[in-house]
Amino acid sequence: MFFTYLRRELRRRRKAALVVASGLALGIALVIVVNSVSNGMGKAQDKVLQSLYGLGTDMTVTKAATPSASSSQRPRFQFDARGNDDDSKQSSDRVMVQGFTTLSSTTVSKVGDQKGVSSAVGGLSLNVVKINGQFTRGQFQQKPGSGGARGGGRPQGEVKGGGADFDVNSFSVYGTDVSQAGLGPLTSSKITSGRTFKTTETDAKVLVADSAYAKEKKYKVGSSVTINKVKYQVIGIATADSGDSAANLYMPLKQAQTLAGQKNKVTTIYVKATDSQQISAVKATIQKNVSGTTVTTSADLADTVSGSLSTASSLATNVGKWLSIAVLVAAFLVAGLLTSSAVSRRVREFGTLKALGWKSGRVTRQVVGEAVVNGLVGGVLGIALGLAGAYVVTAISPTLQASLGGAAGGGNGGPGGGFGGGRRAAKTLEVALTAPVSLTTIALAVALAVAGGLIAGAFGGWRASRLRPADALRRVE
Repeated sequence: MFFTYLRRELRRRRKAALVVASGLALGIALVIVVNSVSNGMGKAQDKVLQSLYGLGTDMTVTKAATPSASSSQRPRFQFDARGNDDDSKQSSDRVMVQGFTTLSSTTVSKVGDQKGVSSAVGGLSLNVVKINGQFTRGQFQQKPGSGGARGGGRPQGEVKGGGADFDVNSFSVYGTDVSQAGLGPLTSSKITSGRTFKTTETDAKVLVADSAYAKEKKYKVGSSVTINKVKYQVIGIATADSGDSAANLYMPLKQAQTLAGQKNKVTTIYVKATDSQQISAVKATIQKNVSGTTVTTSADLADTVSGSLSTASSLATNVGKWLSIAVLVAAFLVAGLLTSSAVSRRVREFGTLKALGWKSGRVTRQVVGEAVVNGLVGGVLGIALGLAGAYVVTAISPTLQASLGGAAGGGNGGPGGGFGGGRRAAKTLEVALTAPVSLTTIALAVALAVAGGLIAGAFGGWRASRLRPADALRRVE
């Protein structure tokens, strides 16, 4: 009887039911779109952060550079004294640790032994300044008639020509632990030519070059690169998944340590947690047990993201959230008022049913049942509209800019001054916005549809429960 009456009444009042369902659908659709865009913002932000420290890394451990350490890293170049007639070219390289105070390799093991740490791997960030050029001796030209030889005086004249012509080239080098290829900045790049490091090449004189830098310097697989009089062979070209690469050149960690004179030293420790939900606890454990270090997670870095990505994220999180709440509240109230109004128009019907023996509870359940069905219809329409809106956002894929860095202080340590430990160079990336719809969002939409129906039913049920058979008799003409 309940379902028969419910079906009949909904068919008789299709227009009114559609109005209530449409109001709920708009609110639910807006919630789906806002949630999907927010999810897309999160994925875009993760992509930006991963471009700094690579995939699979949950946090990094560094030690901020001290003023004394920074002053000792000032470039100094020494050139041989040449003979008067020797204008041959000279070259000198300065290899410096970049941005951080180094940590002992034993610290990597200590971090890896902490509770909640799945794996830890060290890396060494370097900056190489290469000077190439030559000195040219000037030629002394005596003035005519100066008679410098008479009276023991010096000849008068001037030096013409000569000077120095030097080219300065600076690039970043990152020493990576080739035995653990799953962590570190190189994982955010894809090998597009040649190959990556073998696990056996822990001390081999080989390099992987970033594609943009390789194009600039015309490096190819098999090319030779000389750094501080040591010749290395390019074995692979890597292209960053998004934005700029972490370093211009990558080499085995042991070779980087030898090149910089930093035996058993690292600048950054990349950490992967056993449980991504316990990152904060792991961070606290490392900070407590490994003194003198700075531990930074992706959540910490997220606060440093600026640009249109940050602006859009704030709008989606703040304005979008409150707008969704306001629209939902309005939709629920309108649905409740419309349901209550519909009950008022059905006074004769409900009064007659009560006169025939229907209890107030039965009438209330009938009204609530109709409202819940309207809510579910609104949920279906809202999900369809929300999915369409999310699809449109993904299809358009607006491009957003994200800037990271440009600040001082101890944060995560990435190659090339990626972040933390000293002055960070600003890094700007462009990412395409998508709006992925998760099952959680769909479940939320269904829950809102049911809630909307129950709220509307509560309004109507309360109104229906107060009707008396006498009310129906008064409406009889």
